[in-house]
Amino acid sequence: MSDNDSQGSRLSLSRVRILPRRGITRGGIKRRGPSARLKKGIYLLPSLLTTGNLFCGFFSIVSTFNGKYLEASVLIIFAHLLDSLDGTVARLTKTTSQFGVEFDSLADMVSFGIAPAILVYFWALLPWGTWGWLAAGLYVVCGALRLARFNIQVVSAEKTNFVGLPIPAAGEMIVAIVLMYHFFGVAAAPHKRIILLLVIYGLAALMVSNFRYISVRQLGLKKRHPFWILLSAILLITLTIAEPQIMLFGTFVLYTLSGPLLWLFTVRKRRRERKEEITEALQ
Repeated sequence: MSDNDSQGSRLSLSRVRILPRRGITRGGIKRRGPSARLKKGIYLLPSLLTTGNLFCGFFSIVSTFNGKYLEASVLIIFAHLLDSLDGTVARLTKTTSQFGVEFDSLADMVSFGIAPAILVYFWALLPWGTWGWLAAGLYVVCGALRLARFNIQVVSAEKTNFVGLPIPAAGEMIVAIVLMYHFFGVAAAPHKRIILLLVIYGLAALMVSNFRYISVRQLGLKKRHPFWILLSAILLITLTIAEPQIMLFGTFVLYTLSGPLLWLFTVRKRRRERKEEITEALQ
């Protein structure tokens, strides 16, 4: 290569202008995705209520092992009250978080999945042997599936409806049956084995079903309502205080059956509308 060629190439390179890069940050991956970083700290008040829920579920299991079935049932009711409070407090104080959702699901699994399953197994299903613990185990598995499905649908699902029977309602249904047997003094009746075996399989199926169940948010407690609704609420509270076992049993039976009944009503309504459309088209 001659001296003229080398000198020309140097001149051409010296005329090249290197433009600075725009729109590209030199930060690491964490700086580019701040939403992916874990937030430090947790909200104390709703987490304490969830912890109380978890403790009630654990002590319910201990009470069942000690043969104190009434005490175990009452502890599950207390767990449900705390479970309702932690979500309400988190929404009112605007302290909801992904940590709270996951922690609440784990507590619900213990209080309304494992604790009622152990309660019903030792109280009624033990004489069934393999069929008994299979029924209780299936209830626990379906409860876990119900919670997992709720967690992935918590953003996209409708806020006014639950898909499948909520696991707290399923646990309360078992508790209500136990309390009713003790209320009528027939806790040792042999037919409870058959009834509870069928009930536990039914609850397991309803939890993983696609039946729609009404949420408390749909009641619109923050909105104005007619005066008779207030009177009805006062009457229900009075009856609950007077006869808690009967009111608890009646409430959760109606709620458990509301999903299939609402589905039947919707199917009949759709069939009626289709018949009307066909009739109008033929005319």
